[in-house]
Amino acid sequence: MKNKKFNTLNVAVLSLSHFIHDIYTSIFPPLLPLIIEKLSLSLGQAGLLSTALQFPSVFNPFMGVFVDRKRLERWIVIVTPTMTAVPMCLIGTVDSYFMLLILLFVAGTSVALYHVPAPVLISQASGAKKGRGMSLYMTGGESARALGPVVAVGLISVLSLETFYPVALLAVLTSVLLYFTLPPLEKREKRNRKITISLVFKEIKHVLYPVFGILITRSFMHTAMGIFLPVYIKQQTGNIFLAGAGLALYEAFGIAGVLCSGTFSDLMGRKKVLFLALFFAPVSQVLFVLTHGFVQVAMLAVAGFTIISVTPVLLALVQENARGNPASANGLFMMVAFSSRALVIMLVGFSGDIMGLEYTYVTCAILGFAALPFLMKLKE
Repeated sequence: MKNKKFNTLNVAVLSLSHFIHDIYTSIFPPLLPLIIEKLSLSLGQAGLLSTALQFPSVFNPFMGVFVDRKRLERWIVIVTPTMTAVPMCLIGTVDSYFMLLILLFVAGTSVALYHVPAPVLISQASGAKKGRGMSLYMTGGESARALGPVVAVGLISVLSLETFYPVALLAVLTSVLLYFTLPPLEKREKRNRKITISLVFKEIKHVLYPVFGILITRSFMHTAMGIFLPVYIKQQTGNIFLAGAGLALYEAFGIAGVLCSGTFSDLMGRKKVLFLALFFAPVSQVLFVLTHGFVQVAMLAVAGFTIISVTPVLLALVQENARGNPASANGLFMMVAFSSRALVIMLVGFSGDIMGLEYTYVTCAILGFAALPFLMKLKE
């Protein structure tokens, strides 16, 4: 019988590792202007660097199958913080654009590897409170994205781009901590070792179909607010400080939403929490565009809380229904999450160029309501 007890130590260490791991990739955008200047890159070349970092996530399902077959969840989570940090901290030392692409591709591969089995270990450590565990785990990742740019600017003021590599030591220490903290994997029932992506999909398609629909429709709101919010605020106010403050407020309430949603879903049910988030997210985004002053600030906070809070609940749903192949199931989830957002970023950007960000925000919110029919098809 599986242990139903919530293992606070393991969940805390895994959540900390998520924070440390993701902070190494979140420092890349602030470093990008320095890299462009150093290597005299065009914006197109700079964009390709970001693509190299994100492209390996396309192979997440195959990584998941590999992890499930070999039972490597624990070891991959242990080594990937170091595997990600080393190439990310070396990007300032290379003088070749081709070598820079290779370093970022290696880091991106490690990023994809980490995010496939980590939720599996969180699920095991959380027992019956998977929502709570996923909330804490995702809080680590969201905190890294919020603090990463600040950390990068602070470190660059002390270190140069060429001497950034000692920062990787923190990731090495994190890997050591994981090695001595994470217990051996739970025993699973004997299963068919010929795991395939199609087999895993068939096992949980009743969950994946609505989850994929929610991920794709929600990505329009997530992209509009998470990527283009500073641009929108700058266009509306002409104040770059307000643009940065607006994004910080959005991310801060997003962290609060992530921290609460999973725990609430343990108590209230996954479907009820998802309904509240997916209903109020587009409403708050529309009101953010249409209002001004304090009400607009309040709607921005509500949008951050609701839009970002969806992920821990979806992760918990996938892990609860993954049967004997949890890493493969999570690989499918992560592939759709990453690839849909990458595509939507381009669509939202083109839409902003054609009809302006104000109309684009309203359109993205309307598309966000399309997540509700998918939610209705989800069976608890």
